[in-house]
Amino acid sequence: MTQRTRETAQAQTAAAGGLAQGWCALSALHGRIETHIERALQAQYHLSVREFSVLNVLSEQHDGPGGHLRMHQVADSVVLSQSATTRLVTRLEERGLLSRYLCPDDRRGIYTDVTPDGLLLLAEARPTHDTALREALKDAAKRPELAPLVTAVEELAPPA
Repeated sequence: MTQRTRETAQAQTAAAGGLAQGWCALSALHGRIETHIERALQAQYHLSVREFSVLNVLSEQHDGPGGHLRMHQVADSVVLSQSATTRLVTRLEERGLLSRYLCPDDRRGIYTDVTPDGLLLLAEARPTHDTALREALKDAAKRPELAPLVTAVEELAPPA
């Protein structure tokens, strides 16, 4: 192997290692945030992060074109498999927080709406969620490997 080939291989390995490090940092940030929010929501509202996310996504539906989500769209929005989303929606429906009905245009499709109780719980839980998110980001920003990611997340937020 020539010196140039060896240097190219080392550079490629270093680049791949940097990418892996970045992914590990992103994964660590996500895990820290999710764990912190989960504890806060469970303690006060007996609500998981995923349940909150489903309620939140479904609360943004509207009656206009494309305003309602099918189950596969909900699954994509909360990054769960369709079967896991169906189980989660069933649990929320059993708690009276969601209701399901057949799509009027396509009887094979099922829509899910947040009930008034679900909207109330979501409104009550949102400040806890948002506070826990801010706390988790503030804590993560103290770690040099996570600070750039925290900055990137904060820059994604729309201006207040």
